[in-house]
Amino acid sequence: MKRSRQIVMGLVALAVGAGAALYHLNRIDEAPLEANESVQISPALVERGEYLARVGNCMACHTVAGQKSFSGGRPIETPFGIIYSSNLTPSIKSGIGQWNSSEFWRAMHNGRSKEGRLLYPAFPYTSYSVVTREDSDAIWAYLRSQPAVDQPNLPNALDFPFNTQIALAGWRAVFFRPEKIETDAKKSPDWNRGAYLVQGLGHCAACHTPRNAFGATRDGDAFRGGLIPVQNWYAPGLGALEEASVSKWPLEDVVSLLKIGVAPHATVSGPMAEVVFRSTQYLNDDDARSMATYLRELPTQSVAKTDLPPPGKLSMERGAKIYQQYCAECHGDKGQGDGTNAFPALAGNRAVTMHSPTNVVRMVLQGGYMPATQGNPRPQGMPPFLHVLDDKEIAAVVTFIRNAWDNQGSALDQADVYRVRERRGS
Repeated sequence: MKRSRQIVMGLVALAVGAGAALYHLNRIDEAPLEANESVQISPALVERGEYLARVGNCMACHTVAGQKSFSGGRPIETPFGIIYSSNLTPSIKSGIGQWNSSEFWRAMHNGRSKEGRLLYPAFPYTSYSVVTREDSDAIWAYLRSQPAVDQPNLPNALDFPFNTQIALAGWRAVFFRPEKIETDAKKSPDWNRGAYLVQGLGHCAACHTPRNAFGATRDGDAFRGGLIPVQNWYAPGLGALEEASVSKWPLEDVVSLLKIGVAPHATVSGPMAEVVFRSTQYLNDDDARSMATYLRELPTQSVAKTDLPPPGKLSMERGAKIYQQYCAECHGDKGQGDGTNAFPALAGNRAVTMHSPTNVVRMVLQGGYMPATQGNPRPQGMPPFLHVLDDKEIAAVVTFIRNAWDNQGSALDQADVYRVRERRGS
């Protein structure tokens, strides 16, 4: 009996110790909330907040198409279930009408709600943590200026145990620490500003950094590229010359890609087209140049190369016929494009030959548009071929595109297309 009691007491002590450790780790760099509101809302502060909210692309997640801006309710699919975005309007009942600027800052910097609950990192506080208090206050002021919408927040639909605060506390204890960006005196002001925007409000790492089995970005692999969970688009490595590195581009071309969605060397599509449409096209010239400066100076990364077997002759012949029938009119007989980027060249196109064929298969299946921007207000689009070509035919034409005109990429079969179509990885 005495032995049993000792074991029980030991387990209780262990549980208490673990609980105390979790509590401590989830309170790191979390200052006491200010009792009184100290931020004075002004038209200039609201205007700056509107700009910063666009840089952070807040509306993309917190607005459902056809509904009031920032009223929340958009379902965000994750490997662990569905998280519904919250109401950010100044509604007293269901929005942030009762939040003060310190509580909003705590959500941005520490990932904690007004009531003290831990927030899920679908709200990218893991990146927003580096946002300054001043910028957080400006965004809060802007959101407080919006019309209040009394739309209740929807309960998340997460699987057990991911729907518990204790599981979230454990995740945060392992994978999250509030951060601040320190100025690098060896770098230019543009580079430092770009680092702040890319790592913070731009939250580029949320897509362009691979994630582990627990949904956290992998340490040491920043911007190396990875498959976006559930969406099943491949976000290319931003430092990889074979993928999306812009280190050899003129600065003006990088700025063009961010603000227009088109550059001499590339066009954006898929989720990045939405980012340009909703966010980066609104960058002021100084911030666009700063982001471009930082992206051009990212450390060069290499993609593991494998010896690729040559594609089968029959597959290439079949793919060539399909290409001539459906693709050549826009992209040219030799994949040269139309010379204007309205219909991008496929020959020598890194987006076509990346080790992951996911994106090019997605484009053939579903089509898509470049973003409509001030510099490109009426972009050309690509029609979907999902109902025209079967998986075997799509595999053949993608194999042809990835290996014709001196391109070199892996061959595909219909199983590869099926996995992409069903969003089961690449």
